[in-house]
Amino acid sequence: MEKTKTSWIDLYKKYGIYIFLVVVCAFFSVAAPNFLSASNLINILRQVSMFGIVVIGVTMVMIGGGMDLSVGGQMAVVGMVVGVLLVKLKLPIPATALIGILTGIAFGTVNGIVAIKLKIMPIIVTLSTMLILQGVAYLITGGYPITGMPKPFLMLGQGYIGPIPIPVIIFVLFILFGWIVMNKTYLGRMIYALGGNKEAARLAGINVDKLTIMVYAFAGFAASIAALIMVARTNASQPGAGSSYPFDCMTAACLGGISIAGGEGKISGAVIGVIIIGVLDNGLVLMGVNSNFQSVVKGIILLLAVAIDCYEAKSKKKA
Repeated sequence: MEKTKTSWIDLYKKYGIYIFLVVVCAFFSVAAPNFLSASNLINILRQVSMFGIVVIGVTMVMIGGGMDLSVGGQMAVVGMVVGVLLVKLKLPIPATALIGILTGIAFGTVNGIVAIKLKIMPIIVTLSTMLILQGVAYLITGGYPITGMPKPFLMLGQGYIGPIPIPVIIFVLFILFGWIVMNKTYLGRMIYALGGNKEAARLAGINVDKLTIMVYAFAGFAASIAALIMVARTNASQPGAGSSYPFDCMTAACLGGISIAGGEGKISGAVIGVIIIGVLDNGLVLMGVNSNFQSVVKGIILLLAVAIDCYEAKSKKKA
């Protein structure tokens, strides 16, 4: 009986998410007008690119046994900082972008340090920093957005290279980087070891504290890049930007087979999870479905994905 259970979980992990993607696309191709048009498919990729970049960072944190719920707050603060520097202080675009990226990396680094030094669960640390950063984003301008970015900067979010939007190209570069690191490098193996068993990783000679800080810093880097693209895409710095990202990222990662306990999952699975979330959002909008119902759907998906992950963990313990 245990073998049947395990094989069912294995089949889901290997093929379930791909079958789900095909079923969802088939449904919306019939139910939603113009879903399969080339322009709409490009639009889906452009919509998920910012979100997907952040998911790559969050996925590496989760595989390493951590959790980062603060990415939305990081995006909001970085976006507001970029708006102030570009519009109010008239700083050059390269300097502004560099400061924004370093700000995101700093936030991620702080998450890692606090979790290590105070020995607090990562989900509590990043939930706290999420609330702090969301407040800071509103305090910067009193809750008002900043608009009127320089036109050259807008190319980052609105420009194309040939027929492909620049945000999509950046997303693909993040996918390639994440896949290479996690599948082809010693660093990737160390991250898997960290998430699988921290004490065993420590005994194997891995500097677990340094590695933990590194993965959180990378998540902050990913969030800052997504923030730059979002500001350029919308031509505005919004204090509420990225508010739905923390749980959307977790949903996409868990849906893609990333274990919430750490040590398991693949970048490719997380990317498919991102695309499924993007297809659901796009298809439901085309069908005129209430946005609140979209949240219900995502919540159900997250619950089911985590339930399957926990079921698999219990099956392994019994075995």
